[in-house]
Amino acid sequence: METQISFSNQEKYPRQGFMQRNALSVKIILIGVLILILLIPLAMIRGLISERSETASEATTEVQNKWSSSQLVTGPFISIPCYENYEETYYENGATKIRVKKVKNYIHILPELLDITGNVETEELSRGLYDIVVYKTPLVLKGKFIIPEHFETTILPEDIALQHATLNLGISDLRGISEQITVDWGKETLQFNPGLPSDFILSSGVSSVLPQHQKLQAGDSIEFSIQLQLKGSESIQFSPFGKTTQIHLTSNCTTPSFTGAFLPENREITNSGFTADWKVLNLNRNYPQVFTSNQYHNEEELSSFGVNLLLPVQQYQQSMRSVKYASLIIILTFVISFFVEVMQKKNIHPFQYLLIGLGLCLFYTLLIAISEHLGFNLAYLISAIMTIILLTLYMRGILKIRKTAFTIGGLLALLYLYIFVLIQMETYALLAGSLGLFIILAVIMYYSQKINWNGGMK
Repeated sequence: METQISFSNQEKYPRQGFMQRNALSVKIILIGVLILILLIPLAMIRGLISERSETASEATTEVQNKWSSSQLVTGPFISIPCYENYEETYYENGATKIRVKKVKNYIHILPELLDITGNVETEELSRGLYDIVVYKTPLVLKGKFIIPEHFETTILPEDIALQHATLNLGISDLRGISEQITVDWGKETLQFNPGLPSDFILSSGVSSVLPQHQKLQAGDSIEFSIQLQLKGSESIQFSPFGKTTQIHLTSNCTTPSFTGAFLPENREITNSGFTADWKVLNLNRNYPQVFTSNQYHNEEELSSFGVNLLLPVQQYQQSMRSVKYASLIIILTFVISFFVEVMQKKNIHPFQYLLIGLGLCLFYTLLIAISEHLGFNLAYLISAIMTIILLTLYMRGILKIRKTAFTIGGLLALLYLYIFVLIQMETYALLAGSLGLFIILAVIMYYSQKINWNGGMK
Protein backbone atom coordinates (compact mmCIF):
# COMPACT_ATOMS: atom_id res chain seq x y z
CA MET A 1 0.00 0.00 0.00
CA GLU A 2 2.80 2.47 0.86
CA THR A 3 4.47 1.77 -2.45
CA GLN A 4 1.27 2.60 -4.36
CA ILE A 5 0.85 5.91 -2.50
CA SER A 6 4.42 6.94 -3.29
CA PHE A 7 3.89 6.13 -6.95
CA SER A 8 0.69 8.17 -7.15
CA ASN A 9 2.42 11.21 -5.61
CA GLN A 10 5.11 11.08 -8.28
CA GLU A 11 2.43 11.11 -10.96
CA LYS A 12 0.67 14.05 -9.31
CA TYR A 13 3.84 16.10 -8.82
CA PRO A 14 6.24 15.17 -11.61
CA ARG A 15 9.80 16.24 -11.06
CA GLN A 16 10.80 19.19 -13.32
CA GLY A 17 13.88 18.96 -15.50
CA PHE A 18 16.69 21.52 -15.70
CA MET A 19 15.24 23.28 -18.76
CA GLN A 20 11.82 23.60 -17.14
CA ARG A 21 13.21 24.95 -13.88
CA ASN A 22 15.44 27.49 -15.64
CA ALA A 23 13.38 28.26 -18.74
CA LEU A 24 13.57 32.06 -18.33
CA SER A 25 17.30 32.04 -17.65
CA VAL A 26 17.97 29.86 -20.68
CA LYS A 27 15.79 32.10 -22.88
CA ILE A 28 17.67 35.22 -21.67
CA ILE A 29 21.01 33.55 -22.44
CA LEU A 30 19.80 32.61 -25.93
CA ILE A 31 18.60 36.16 -26.54
CA GLY A 32 22.02 37.46 -25.45
CA VAL A 33 23.74 35.09 -27.88
CA LEU A 34 21.44 36.28 -30.68
CA ILE A 35 22.35 39.90 -29.91
CA LEU A 36 26.04 39.01 -30.22
CA ILE A 37 25.35 37.25 -33.53
CA LEU A 38 23.53 40.33 -34.84
CA LEU A 39 26.68 42.38 -34.25
CA ILE A 40 28.06 40.69 -37.38
CA PRO A 41 25.54 42.21 -39.84
CA LEU A 42 25.85 45.54 -37.99
CA ALA A 43 29.61 45.47 -38.59
CA MET A 44 28.94 44.71 -42.26
CA ILE A 45 26.57 47.69 -42.41
CA ARG A 46 29.27 49.95 -40.96
CA GLY A 47 31.60 48.67 -43.66
CA LEU A 48 28.95 49.41 -46.29
CA ILE A 49 28.63 53.00 -45.06
CA SER A 50 32.41 53.45 -45.15
CA GLU A 51 32.53 51.99 -48.66
CA ARG A 52 29.78 54.30 -49.94
CA SER A 53 31.48 57.25 -48.27
CA GLU A 54 34.75 56.37 -50.01
CA THR A 55 32.88 56.14 -53.31
CA ALA A 56 31.50 59.64 -52.69
CA SER A 57 35.04 60.86 -51.93
CA GLU A 58 36.28 59.32 -55.16
CA ALA A 59 33.51 61.11 -57.07
CA THR A 60 34.53 64.38 -55.37
CA THR A 61 38.18 63.82 -56.29
CA GLU A 62 37.22 63.06 -59.89
CA VAL A 63 35.28 66.33 -60.17
CA GLN A 64 38.12 68.25 -58.51
CA ASN A 65 40.60 66.81 -60.99
CA LYS A 66 38.51 68.25 -63.81
CA TRP A 67 37.44 71.52 -62.16
CA SER A 68 39.82 72.55 -59.38
CA SER A 69 40.44 71.48 -55.80
CA SER A 70 40.32 73.49 -52.58
CA GLN A 71 42.21 76.76 -52.89
CA LEU A 72 44.77 78.40 -50.60
CA VAL A 73 45.69 81.95 -51.64
CA THR A 74 48.97 83.19 -50.15
CA GLY A 75 50.44 86.61 -50.66
CA PRO A 76 51.42 88.52 -52.62
CA PHE A 77 55.01 88.75 -51.40
CA ILE A 78 58.34 89.90 -52.79
CA SER A 79 61.21 87.44 -53.16
CA ILE A 80 64.77 88.73 -53.52
CA PRO A 81 67.54 86.27 -54.45
CA CYS A 82 70.61 86.36 -52.21
CA TYR A 83 73.69 84.32 -51.35
CA GLU A 84 74.53 83.15 -47.86
CA ASN A 85 77.97 82.14 -46.69
CA TYR A 86 77.93 78.55 -45.48
CA GLU A 87 80.87 76.98 -43.66
CA GLU A 88 81.58 73.41 -44.67
CA THR A 89 83.92 71.13 -42.75
CA TYR A 90 86.03 68.61 -44.68
CA TYR A 91 89.10 66.45 -44.14
CA GLU A 92 92.25 66.64 -46.22
CA ASN A 93 95.55 64.87 -45.53
CA GLY A 94 94.34 63.91 -42.07
CA ALA A 95 93.57 67.49 -41.10
CA THR A 96 90.21 69.16 -40.52
CA LYS A 97 89.64 72.16 -42.73
CA ILE A 98 86.83 74.65 -43.24
CA ARG A 99 85.79 76.23 -46.48
CA VAL A 100 83.15 78.85 -47.12
CA LYS A 101 80.55 78.20 -49.81
CA LYS A 102 77.92 80.56 -51.13
CA VAL A 103 74.44 79.05 -51.09
CA LYS A 104 71.56 80.64 -52.98
CA ASN A 105 68.60 81.64 -50.86
CA TYR A 106 65.69 84.08 -50.99
CA ILE A 107 64.63 86.95 -48.77
CA HIS A 108 60.85 87.29 -48.64
CA ILE A 109 59.17 90.61 -47.90
CA LEU A 110 55.51 90.63 -46.89
CA PRO A 111 53.12 93.53 -47.57
CA GLU A 112 52.50 96.26 -45.01
CA LEU A 113 48.79 96.19 -45.81
CA LEU A 114 46.76 93.45 -47.49
CA ASP A 115 43.08 93.93 -48.28
CA ILE A 116 41.20 91.08 -50.04
CA THR A 117 37.59 91.16 -51.21
CA GLY A 118 35.66 88.44 -53.01
CA ASN A 119 32.22 87.14 -53.88
CA VAL A 120 32.16 83.33 -53.82
CA GLU A 121 29.42 81.99 -56.10
CA THR A 122 28.80 78.30 -55.42
CA GLU A 123 27.07 75.67 -57.52
CA GLU A 124 26.60 71.91 -57.30
CA LEU A 125 28.01 69.51 -59.86
CA SER A 126 26.70 65.93 -59.97
CA ARG A 127 28.78 62.82 -60.45
CA GLY A 128 26.53 59.78 -60.41
CA LEU A 129 24.53 59.91 -57.18
CA TYR A 130 26.79 62.49 -55.58
CA ASP A 131 26.76 66.29 -55.53
CA ILE A 132 29.98 68.28 -55.13
CA VAL A 133 30.19 71.96 -54.24
CA VAL A 134 32.31 74.06 -56.61
CA TYR A 135 32.68 77.81 -56.82
CA LYS A 136 33.88 80.76 -58.85
CA THR A 137 35.07 83.97 -57.26
CA PRO A 138 36.58 87.23 -58.48
CA LEU A 139 39.22 88.25 -55.93
CA VAL A 140 40.70 91.72 -55.60
CA LEU A 141 43.94 91.95 -53.62
CA LYS A 142 45.07 95.46 -52.74
CA GLY A 143 47.73 96.84 -50.45
CA LYS A 144 51.24 98.21 -50.31
CA PHE A 145 54.81 97.11 -49.69
CA ILE A 146 57.41 99.05 -47.73
CA ILE A 147 60.98 97.97 -48.45
CA PRO A 148 62.79 97.75 -45.08
CA GLU A 149 65.92 99.77 -44.34
CA HIS A 150 67.66 96.68 -42.99
CA PHE A 151 66.83 93.04 -43.69
CA GLU A 152 68.07 91.96 -40.25
CA THR A 153 70.00 89.01 -41.63
CA THR A 154 73.64 88.00 -41.67
CA ILE A 155 73.68 88.30 -45.47
CA LEU A 156 76.03 90.95 -46.80
CA PRO A 157 74.40 93.81 -48.78
CA GLU A 158 76.45 93.00 -51.88
CA ASP A 159 75.05 89.45 -51.83
CA ILE A 160 71.46 90.68 -52.14
CA ALA A 161 70.29 90.96 -55.78
CA LEU A 162 67.56 93.60 -55.54
CA GLN A 163 67.53 93.96 -59.33
CA HIS A 164 66.23 90.38 -59.69
CA ALA A 165 63.33 90.67 -57.25
CA THR A 166 60.02 89.01 -58.12
CA LEU A 167 56.43 89.53 -57.04
CA ASN A 168 54.82 86.21 -56.11
CA LEU A 169 51.33 84.95 -55.41
CA GLY A 170 50.71 81.49 -53.97
CA ILE A 171 47.75 79.59 -55.45
CA SER A 172 47.45 75.97 -54.36
CA ASP A 173 45.77 74.72 -57.57
CA LEU A 174 46.72 76.64 -60.71
CA ARG A 175 43.93 74.94 -62.69
CA GLY A 176 41.54 77.27 -60.87
CA ILE A 177 42.87 80.39 -62.65
CA SER A 178 40.18 81.13 -65.23
CA GLU A 179 41.59 84.39 -66.72
CA GLN A 180 44.92 86.14 -67.07
CA ILE A 181 45.89 87.83 -63.81
CA THR A 182 46.36 91.58 -64.05
CA VAL A 183 48.69 93.36 -61.63
CA ASP A 184 48.95 97.10 -61.09
CA TRP A 185 52.39 97.68 -59.53
CA GLY A 186 52.82 101.35 -58.75
CA LYS A 187 52.36 102.94 -62.16
CA GLU A 188 53.30 99.77 -64.01
CA THR A 189 51.19 96.84 -65.24
CA LEU A 190 52.75 93.42 -64.79
CA GLN A 191 51.97 89.93 -66.05
CA PHE A 192 52.25 86.82 -63.92
CA ASN A 193 53.93 83.65 -65.14
CA PRO A 194 53.42 80.15 -63.70
CA GLY A 195 55.85 78.95 -61.07
CA LEU A 196 57.60 80.38 -58.03
CA PRO A 197 61.32 81.16 -57.71
CA SER A 198 61.49 79.21 -54.45
CA ASP A 199 59.44 76.22 -53.33
CA PHE A 200 60.63 76.16 -49.72
CA ILE A 201 57.31 77.56 -48.46
CA LEU A 202 54.77 77.18 -51.25
CA SER A 203 54.61 74.39 -53.77
CA SER A 204 52.47 76.20 -56.33
CA GLY A 205 51.86 79.75 -57.51
CA VAL A 206 52.64 82.48 -60.03
CA SER A 207 55.32 85.15 -60.16
CA SER A 208 56.39 88.24 -62.08
CA VAL A 209 59.83 89.82 -62.39
CA LEU A 210 59.70 93.38 -61.08
CA PRO A 211 60.63 96.16 -63.53
CA GLN A 212 64.37 96.46 -64.00
CA HIS A 213 64.23 100.25 -64.31
CA GLN A 214 62.54 100.49 -60.91
CA LYS A 215 65.14 98.81 -58.75
CA LEU A 216 63.88 98.38 -55.21
CA GLN A 217 65.31 100.89 -52.77
CA ALA A 218 65.22 100.86 -48.99
CA GLY A 219 62.22 102.81 -47.75
CA ASP A 220 60.26 102.51 -51.01
CA SER A 221 56.47 102.37 -50.60
CA ILE A 222 54.77 100.63 -53.51
CA GLU A 223 51.03 100.12 -53.89
CA PHE A 224 49.63 97.13 -55.75
CA SER A 225 46.30 95.81 -57.00
CA ILE A 226 45.71 92.28 -58.30
CA GLN A 227 42.60 91.09 -60.15
CA LEU A 228 42.19 87.31 -59.87
CA GLN A 229 39.42 85.10 -61.29
CA LEU A 230 39.58 81.87 -59.31
CA LYS A 231 37.75 78.53 -59.37
CA GLY A 232 37.80 75.89 -56.67
CA SER A 233 35.78 73.34 -54.75
CA GLU A 234 34.70 72.73 -51.17
CA SER A 235 36.83 75.42 -49.46
CA ILE A 236 38.81 78.61 -49.93
CA GLN A 237 41.51 79.79 -47.52
CA PHE A 238 43.99 82.63 -47.17
CA SER A 239 47.32 83.23 -45.43
CA PRO A 240 47.63 86.44 -43.36
CA PHE A 241 50.74 87.80 -45.08
CA GLY A 242 49.99 91.47 -44.46
CA LYS A 243 51.21 93.33 -41.41
CA THR A 244 47.50 94.06 -41.29
CA THR A 245 45.37 91.60 -43.27
CA GLN A 246 41.71 92.38 -43.90
CA ILE A 247 39.44 90.02 -45.83
CA HIS A 248 35.81 90.55 -46.81
CA LEU A 249 33.91 87.63 -48.37
CA THR A 250 30.32 87.29 -49.52
CA SER A 251 28.72 84.14 -50.90
CA ASN A 252 25.44 82.50 -51.83
CA CYS A 253 26.38 79.45 -49.73
CA THR A 254 23.95 79.04 -46.83
CA THR A 255 25.88 76.36 -44.92
CA PRO A 256 29.42 77.72 -44.43
CA SER A 257 31.84 76.30 -41.88
CA PHE A 258 34.59 78.72 -40.90
CA THR A 259 37.90 77.00 -40.38
CA GLY A 260 41.61 77.57 -39.87
CA ALA A 261 43.69 79.60 -37.44
CA PHE A 262 41.28 82.55 -37.23
CA LEU A 263 37.51 82.91 -37.16
CA PRO A 264 35.85 85.97 -38.74
CA GLU A 265 35.36 88.99 -36.51
CA ASN A 266 31.99 89.65 -38.11
CA ARG A 267 29.78 87.15 -39.88
CA GLU A 268 26.16 86.97 -40.95
CA ILE A 269 24.46 83.86 -42.32
CA THR A 270 21.03 84.14 -43.95
CA ASN A 271 18.86 82.06 -46.26
CA SER A 272 20.48 83.79 -49.23
CA GLY A 273 24.15 83.34 -48.22
CA PHE A 274 26.75 84.67 -45.83
CA THR A 275 29.02 87.65 -45.26
CA ALA A 276 32.26 87.38 -43.28
CA ASP A 277 35.07 89.76 -42.32
CA TRP A 278 38.50 88.88 -40.95
CA LYS A 279 41.20 91.16 -39.56
CA VAL A 280 44.56 89.62 -38.65
CA LEU A 281 47.67 91.45 -37.43
CA ASN A 282 51.28 90.35 -37.81
CA LEU A 283 51.33 89.95 -34.01
CA ASN A 284 48.72 87.19 -34.34
CA ARG A 285 50.96 84.88 -36.38
CA ASN A 286 54.30 83.22 -35.74
CA TYR A 287 56.49 84.64 -38.53
CA PRO A 288 57.90 88.14 -39.24
CA GLN A 289 57.47 90.53 -42.14
CA VAL A 290 60.90 89.65 -43.56
CA PHE A 291 62.41 86.15 -43.51
CA THR A 292 64.49 83.78 -45.61
CA SER A 293 63.29 80.59 -47.28
CA ASN A 294 65.07 78.22 -44.92
CA GLN A 295 63.25 79.62 -41.88
CA TYR A 296 59.78 78.31 -42.80
CA HIS A 297 59.51 75.12 -44.75
CA ASN A 298 55.84 74.28 -45.18
CA GLU A 299 52.39 75.75 -45.58
CA GLU A 300 51.24 74.49 -42.16
CA GLU A 301 53.25 77.27 -40.50
CA LEU A 302 51.41 80.03 -42.39
CA SER A 303 48.33 80.24 -40.08
CA SER A 304 45.89 79.99 -42.97
CA PHE A 305 42.15 80.42 -42.45
CA GLY A 306 38.96 80.56 -44.50
CA VAL A 307 35.65 78.81 -45.05
CA ASN A 308 34.44 75.34 -46.00
CA LEU A 309 31.45 75.41 -48.34
CA LEU A 310 29.37 72.44 -47.22
CA LEU A 311 26.34 70.72 -48.64
CA PRO A 312 23.29 70.93 -46.35
CA VAL A 313 23.16 67.13 -45.92
CA GLN A 314 25.95 64.69 -45.13
CA GLN A 315 23.97 61.47 -45.17
CA TYR A 316 26.83 59.06 -44.58
CA GLN A 317 27.95 60.80 -41.41
CA GLN A 318 24.38 60.77 -40.11
CA SER A 319 23.89 57.14 -41.15
CA MET A 320 27.02 56.16 -39.25
CA ARG A 321 25.73 57.97 -36.18
CA SER A 322 22.42 56.12 -36.43
CA VAL A 323 24.18 52.73 -36.67
CA LYS A 324 25.90 53.45 -33.37
CA TYR A 325 22.47 53.21 -31.74
CA ALA A 326 21.55 49.95 -33.53
CA SER A 327 22.56 47.72 -30.63
CA LEU A 328 20.37 49.78 -28.31
CA ILE A 329 17.31 49.37 -30.57
CA ILE A 330 17.88 45.62 -30.91
CA ILE A 331 18.30 45.12 -27.16
CA LEU A 332 15.22 47.17 -26.28
CA THR A 333 13.10 45.44 -28.94
CA PHE A 334 14.17 42.03 -27.63
CA VAL A 335 13.41 43.14 -24.05
CA ILE A 336 9.90 44.25 -25.08
CA SER A 337 9.33 40.97 -26.93
CA PHE A 338 10.59 38.96 -23.96
CA PHE A 339 8.30 40.75 -21.50
CA VAL A 340 5.32 40.22 -23.82
CA GLU A 341 6.25 36.55 -24.16
CA VAL A 342 6.38 36.04 -20.38
CA MET A 343 3.43 38.21 -19.36
CA GLN A 344 1.04 36.89 -21.99
CA LYS A 345 2.33 33.32 -21.74
CA LYS A 346 3.25 33.14 -25.41
CA ASN A 347 6.22 31.35 -26.88
CA ILE A 348 8.56 33.19 -29.25
CA HIS A 349 11.14 30.84 -30.74
CA PRO A 350 14.82 31.98 -30.78
CA PHE A 351 14.71 31.78 -34.58
CA GLN A 352 11.85 34.28 -34.54
CA TYR A 353 13.95 36.57 -32.34
CA LEU A 354 16.70 36.27 -34.95
CA LEU A 355 14.31 37.28 -37.74
CA ILE A 356 13.17 40.28 -35.69
CA GLY A 357 16.81 41.31 -35.23
CA LEU A 358 17.56 40.94 -38.94
CA GLY A 359 14.54 43.12 -39.71
CA LEU A 360 15.97 45.79 -37.43
CA CYS A 361 19.35 45.52 -39.20
CA LEU A 362 17.65 45.81 -42.59
CA PHE A 363 16.44 49.27 -41.53
CA TYR A 364 19.98 50.61 -41.91
CA THR A 365 20.58 49.24 -45.39
CA LEU A 366 17.28 50.82 -46.45
CA LEU A 367 18.37 54.07 -44.82
CA ILE A 368 21.68 54.14 -46.69
CA ALA A 369 20.17 53.26 -50.06
CA ILE A 370 17.22 55.67 -49.88
CA SER A 371 19.25 58.57 -48.42
CA GLU A 372 21.45 58.61 -51.53
CA HIS A 373 18.37 59.60 -53.54
CA LEU A 374 16.02 61.45 -51.16
CA GLY A 375 18.21 62.78 -48.37
CA PHE A 376 18.66 61.51 -44.83
CA ASN A 377 15.54 62.83 -43.07
CA LEU A 378 13.03 61.50 -45.61
CA ALA A 379 14.99 58.25 -45.94
CA TYR A 380 14.89 57.78 -42.16
CA LEU A 381 11.11 58.27 -42.13
CA ILE A 382 10.49 55.83 -45.00
CA SER A 383 12.87 53.19 -43.61
CA ALA A 384 11.36 53.45 -40.12
CA ILE A 385 7.79 53.10 -41.43
CA MET A 386 8.72 50.06 -43.54
CA THR A 387 10.52 48.39 -40.63
CA ILE A 388 7.74 49.13 -38.12
CA ILE A 389 5.04 47.74 -40.44
CA LEU A 390 7.11 44.62 -41.15
CA LEU A 391 7.75 43.83 -37.48
CA THR A 392 4.22 44.75 -36.35
CA LEU A 393 2.65 42.35 -38.84
CA TYR A 394 5.17 39.67 -37.92
CA MET A 395 4.46 40.04 -34.19
CA ARG A 396 0.74 39.89 -34.90
CA GLY A 397 1.24 36.60 -36.70
CA ILE A 398 3.34 35.21 -33.84
CA LEU A 399 1.26 36.40 -30.88
CA LYS A 400 -2.19 36.23 -32.52
CA ILE A 401 -3.09 39.35 -30.50
CA ARG A 402 -3.63 42.49 -32.59
CA LYS A 403 -3.53 44.95 -29.67
CA THR A 404 -0.19 43.67 -28.38
CA ALA A 405 1.36 43.67 -31.85
CA PHE A 406 0.31 47.27 -32.48
CA THR A 407 1.57 48.26 -29.02
CA ILE A 408 4.98 46.82 -29.90
CA GLY A 409 4.87 48.74 -33.20
CA GLY A 410 4.06 51.96 -31.35
CA LEU A 411 6.94 51.45 -28.90
CA LEU A 412 9.28 50.76 -31.82
CA ALA A 413 8.12 54.00 -33.47
CA LEU A 414 8.94 55.88 -30.24
CA LEU A 415 12.40 54.30 -30.22
CA TYR A 416 13.10 55.40 -33.80
CA LEU A 417 11.83 58.90 -33.02
CA TYR A 418 14.06 59.04 -29.94
CA ILE A 419 17.13 57.99 -31.95
CA PHE A 420 16.31 60.49 -34.72
CA VAL A 421 16.18 63.32 -32.17
CA LEU A 422 19.55 62.24 -30.76
CA ILE A 423 21.09 62.21 -34.25
CA GLN A 424 19.88 65.75 -34.96
CA MET A 425 21.16 67.08 -31.63
CA GLU A 426 24.82 67.85 -31.05
CA THR A 427 25.26 70.01 -27.97
CA TYR A 428 22.65 68.22 -25.85
CA ALA A 429 22.86 64.73 -27.40
CA LEU A 430 24.65 63.22 -24.38
CA LEU A 431 22.22 64.78 -21.90
CA ALA A 432 19.12 63.74 -23.86
CA GLY A 433 20.52 60.26 -24.41
CA SER A 434 21.33 59.76 -20.74
CA LEU A 435 17.89 60.95 -19.60
CA GLY A 436 16.18 58.75 -22.18
CA LEU A 437 18.14 55.68 -21.10
CA PHE A 438 17.34 56.43 -17.45
CA ILE A 439 13.60 56.48 -18.21
CA ILE A 440 13.83 53.29 -20.30
CA LEU A 441 15.73 51.49 -17.54
CA ALA A 442 13.19 52.62 -14.95
CA VAL A 443 10.32 51.21 -17.05
CA ILE A 444 12.16 47.89 -17.52
CA MET A 445 12.84 47.66 -13.77
CA TYR A 446 9.17 48.34 -13.02
CA TYR A 447 7.85 45.60 -15.29
CA SER A 448 10.56 43.15 -14.25
CA GLN A 449 9.07 43.18 -10.73
CA LYS A 450 5.95 41.51 -12.10
CA ILE A 451 7.87 38.48 -13.30
CA ASN A 452 8.51 35.43 -11.14
CA TRP A 453 11.93 34.58 -12.48
CA ASN A 454 11.50 31.00 -11.28
CA GLY A 455 8.23 30.37 -13.02
CA GLY A 456 6.70 33.20 -15.05
CA MET A 457 4.24 35.90 -13.86
CA LYS A 458 3.77 36.53 -10.17
